[in-house]
Amino acid sequence: MKKLKNYPWILALACAVAMMAFACHKESTDNAATDTSMTATSATDTSATTSTVADTSGTAGTSTMASTVDHDDQEFMNKAAQGGMAEVMLGQTASSKGTSPDVKNFGNRMVSDHGKAGDELKQLAQTKGVTLPSDVDDESKKMADKLSTLSGKDFDKEYINGMVEDHEKEVKEFEKASKDAKDPDLKAWATKTLPTLQDHLKMAKEAKSKLK
Repeated sequence: MKKLKNYPWILALACAVAMMAFACHKESTDNAATDTSMTATSATDTSATTSTVADTSGTAGTSTMASTVDHDDQEFMNKAAQGGMAEVMLGQTASSKGTSPDVKNFGNRMVSDHGKAGDELKQLAQTKGVTLPSDVDDESKKMADKLSTLSGKDFDKEYINGMVEDHEKEVKEFEKASKDAKDPDLKAWATKTLPTLQDHLKMAKEAKSKLK
């Protein structure tokens, strides 16, 4: 009879132990779930950060500087660049093939002055996001081909005649740019270079007058 009287108490104790075990198991499970969630969130944040870095890196690698110069100013820069390269190219030919001292000296002057002006224009174009031509125009190529077939006085006359015509055009273009260019830096460069071109035109005309 004593065993039967103790049975309810034992059953109650067993139930209490079972409930405590269930509660501990649930807490452990919840903590594990929380840790898993935090780990997943952390991984997501890291992924997002990595993606942002990758996107930033990609943007920096492909970004290009847009031109800040309007169409008319760019056209002038292109013509000036090609004209300057032509003067250097033909000047080198004149300094080696010319027979007149005036022609040789003029050719050397073209290489020096237009080489310097060309470098200045390249630096200016770079700051403005403008890509300049890398070669002379077709007209200058034709003149170079013609001069390659000439020698002596024929070469001197053809070269100087071409220089007079070219510099008359260049002086007019630079005079216009020194007044009408919209970009202030380009306008200043044109104004600075103009007197040199005017001096070249004067020299070419003087050399031409001596070639009879």
